[in-house]
Amino acid sequence: MTMMQNNQFIVDQLIRVTAKEAHYLVRTVNRLLGQNVDLSWVELLENNDEHSEMLDAFVSRYGRLQDTLGDKLLPAMLRAYLEKTDSQLDNLLRAEKLGWIESTQEWVELRELRNRLVHEYMESPADLLSALQQSIQAAYVLTETQLRMAAYVEKARPV
Repeated sequence: MTMMQNNQFIVDQLIRVTAKEAHYLVRTVNRLLGQNVDLSWVELLENNDEHSEMLDAFVSRYGRLQDTLGDKLLPAMLRAYLEKTDSQLDNLLRAEKLGWIESTQEWVELRELRNRLVHEYMESPADLLSALQQSIQAAYVLTETQLRMAAYVEKARPV
């Protein structure tokens, strides 16, 4: 297998993985949207295993999809399509120019949001609620990015 074929194999594998990750994230988002997620919902998390496990699943799936897209798939796609790989910020800027992501700034904000979810989980219910509400909306950005990257890979596939 040539280096180019190997890169394409890795990209194809990561597209399949991120599609599954996106699917499970959307399922968890839908479960959360079926709840009345407000301040009292967040304040009662420590006494409600079902809700805290749902939140854990969301945080985990959100972080996993973002990590796989940004830290694995993006550099793999750049290599597969003979683009230069560099720092994560440079890779994001290149992905924005190629139309794979909407905005580098938005992507950086999504990462900060994920970090807030993880770190404010135990600190402040109001801050956690805010981060959770923002990240539920941001989950759609991640799933749309996965679809956009998958469409590019399919379109760029040699016949």
